[in-house]
Amino acid sequence: MSFLDHIRACNAHDLSGFRPFDVEGHRIGWIRHALADRLPEVDPGFVVTADRVTLAPELRDFEARSATLEHAAQFLVEEGAVKALRNEFYPVLPKWGAEPLMRIDRAAVAQFGVAAYGIHVNGFVRQDDAQPGGSLALWVGHRARDREVAPGQLDNLIAGGQPIGLSLAENLVKEAQEEAGIGADLAARAVPVGALSYVMETQAGLKRDTLFLYDLELDPGFVPTNTDGEVEKFELWPLDRVAESVRTTGDWKFNVNLVVIDFLVRHGWLTPEEPDYLDIVAGLRRPVQP
Repeated sequence: MSFLDHIRACNAHDLSGFRPFDVEGHRIGWIRHALADRLPEVDPGFVVTADRVTLAPELRDFEARSATLEHAAQFLVEEGAVKALRNEFYPVLPKWGAEPLMRIDRAAVAQFGVAAYGIHVNGFVRQDDAQPGGSLALWVGHRARDREVAPGQLDNLIAGGQPIGLSLAENLVKEAQEEAGIGADLAARAVPVGALSYVMETQAGLKRDTLFLYDLELDPGFVPTNTDGEVEKFELWPLDRVAESVRTTGDWKFNVNLVVIDFLVRHGWLTPEEPDYLDIVAGLRRPVQP
């Protein structure tokens, strides 16, 4: 196990098993061939050829397109491919910052290979250790064991998908309160520090994710409290322990490994003396449009 192994795992995919999903000339997703071939039976709004999936040209507005995707999401539940719909919707975007073409239930995002976005917040504390990198400690969440994704694994202080209808700042405030008991005033101190992306094939489909990253420096006396049942406990770990755990174990939620590696690079713990340094830095910024 190594830092680079985690990056490679999050970028393992084979597009030969997928068909492009295009809308208005934009590549907005990738769909496995077996699902693509069945979509016209699910809703006549899907137009499927040997080399791509599109929507019927008469579906020109947001609500009509969204309804077509909703039919497909319900079909996935009926087929057992999706356990249940979440009734939490993500925007389907031609690119970040553009107007959404439609919305999709969070549970069906991977099946359609739609680019999804989220926020991850590194909650850290400055300590009195003079060792390089050792002066920082990171709050580590232990995910609840009943979570559908990565039960019992290690996580960031705050993380969440980016739903339609909320700004990043609004979503950060919401997630901070729910996941760590952090109020709006303290959450507003989180500093945006960049983004990372990956393209990962899973049993469900293709995850094309971009995570917006924030650092939140917290007072030594602050202790986070989970309020939504998604985290069993929080622990404050010295950065050396965090780095060693990521480097040598599979204990962390798959994409959180990348968020922590990015933190290690930005705060000088992971230096160019690392043999894989250039591959690590480049690997954190893979394009989500394969």
